[in-house]
Amino acid sequence: MAVRFIACAVGVAAVGIIGGCTSPFDSSRGLPTSFARSLPADADSSPRSAYRSHSDVENAAPLLTPGASADEFVRYALYHSPKVEAAYQRWVAAAERLPQARSLPDPRVNFGFFLDEVETRTGAQQARVGVSQSFPWPGLLGDREDAAAMAARASWRRFEAARLEVTERVVETLHEVAYLDAAVRITGENLELLSSFEEVLRARYRVGAGSHPELVRVQVELGQLEDRLAQLTAMRPTYVADLNAALNRTTDAEVSTLAELPGRVASVDGPGLAEIARRSSPVLLALDERVEEQRVLSEVARKEGLPGFTVGLDYIVTDEAINSSIAESGDDPVLLSFGITVPLWRDKYDAGVREALARRLAVSHERVDEANRIAASIQRAWFEHTDAHRRVELFETTLIPKARESLRASLAGFRAGSTSFLDLLDTERTLLEFAVSAERARADRGQALARLNRQVGEDVPTRSTNTAGPIQNQDAGAIPDEETP
Repeated sequence: MAVRFIACAVGVAAVGIIGGCTSPFDSSRGLPTSFARSLPADADSSPRSAYRSHSDVENAAPLLTPGASADEFVRYALYHSPKVEAAYQRWVAAAERLPQARSLPDPRVNFGFFLDEVETRTGAQQARVGVSQSFPWPGLLGDREDAAAMAARASWRRFEAARLEVTERVVETLHEVAYLDAAVRITGENLELLSSFEEVLRARYRVGAGSHPELVRVQVELGQLEDRLAQLTAMRPTYVADLNAALNRTTDAEVSTLAELPGRVASVDGPGLAEIARRSSPVLLALDERVEEQRVLSEVARKEGLPGFTVGLDYIVTDEAINSSIAESGDDPVLLSFGITVPLWRDKYDAGVREALARRLAVSHERVDEANRIAASIQRAWFEHTDAHRRVELFETTLIPKARESLRASLAGFRAGSTSFLDLLDTERTLLEFAVSAERARADRGQALARLNRQVGEDVPTRSTNTAGPIQNQDAGAIPDEETP
């Protein structure tokens, strides 16, 4: 009897062991098997990451070389960013919820021994072993899986939002470093020009053709420019540290001097961009998925208030009958049982339905508020972008050409003795400020465009600015040489 009982118990337990004992550590896994339902229909494949090894050489980790473009910086950051990787792993975790949500409850195995044997006609009952399986109301598991899939798709949208945030951060910091490098270059050029002016004034002062106040004034101006250049140069490690932080590199990693970044200007107005954002912003799309998730969870809450079912199979170990001549002596009975759960306490189930409905309404209102906030942010960023572009064009087409013309006129007057050196110095200072302000406007334009790309959720339609390129002092070098005795 004991041998039969042990064999029966092992056989019943094997049903659960074989069906549910696969270990997650048995083999290495990539994406979860449920990833297909966890991705939105329009989702791109996951970008490569330094945290996930791949044998594809073409998609190996990108390297930053001197002269790297802005796109290469962005690709490097997306590959190495811990923020992006954290968002990706949150999506993987959400995708792993699907097989958990659609699975039946674990079967239950029961063992029992009769402390006082029950004597029957066919023999004394010694022990009982059984297995039972519960089944929820039809459709409940499918709804739970649907809700988990929508939650996973919302996590994917947040992953896309994290990629956009990292891209914005890298592009904004690149424009800041590029502006600083341009300001250093322009200030250095003007410092060289003023140094040439000082040499001219020294030569004139030695022969009695120049005045001492003019010489002192240009020396003061030189000191101010040297201080400004030193300050700009000292600021660069700070901006480089911000860029390296966005790239997930050490703060002192070297970043070569950046050339001018490509200039683009949005070709769609603010309301048009807000309309694009309503259908492409990952933040809004994630909230849409959450609204649908709460709708399905409302149905889940309703079905949880419906009966569940249980099917069981019991095997009773029976000893030989006292009268062994009975035909069924020692036969082991098998019992098939059915059960039903009665959702008697309706208050908790009704409260669950009301809770799901309230959560859905809350997420719906949150979506409306977020859409309004994004539309307002887009309008502000669009104004900042277009205003910066207006300033770039103003400096390039009007102010800087006029300042150069004024500088040439002042130089001619200075040579003829009709213009004082202080007027020439003021004209040179004005050209310097205009050149630096133009670079600042370029950086502001690119940074505002990066913010627009993040808020809209995709690359904003743009057109080329057709700018003349970085502002340089075209009069530097040749002018002082003509005045040198």
